[in-house]
Amino acid sequence: MFPGGQPNMQQLLKQAQKMQEELGKVQKELAETHVSGSAGGGLVEATVTGSGELVALAIAPAAVDPEDTETLADLVLAAVRDANAAAQKLQAERMGPLTQGLGGGGIPGLPF
Repeated sequence: MFPGGQPNMQQLLKQAQKMQEELGKVQKELAETHVSGSAGGGLVEATVTGSGELVALAIAPAAVDPEDTETLADLVLAAVRDANAAAQKLQAERMGPLTQGLGGGGIPGLPF
């Protein structure tokens, strides 16, 4: 049962709609925010949006060795992973306050 009786469905719908609007706003902000990651002491830098889309990749000339393309590939992967980790942290920071209530009854009456 629900503490205090039946939930007000209209109130629940308003809360759900407000939460959906907030989530949409944060998702848009994340898509417009850029975060960077690097590897090799800054030889390779990747920039992704807060939603994880790769938007830029910078490679210093010192990182380019035609005899060792494998190291360059590893640096690129490491920089992209670093940038994606930063994007995931940003997502958790921005979305966390909005979604944390879902697991603990953030909307009264819903069994999340």
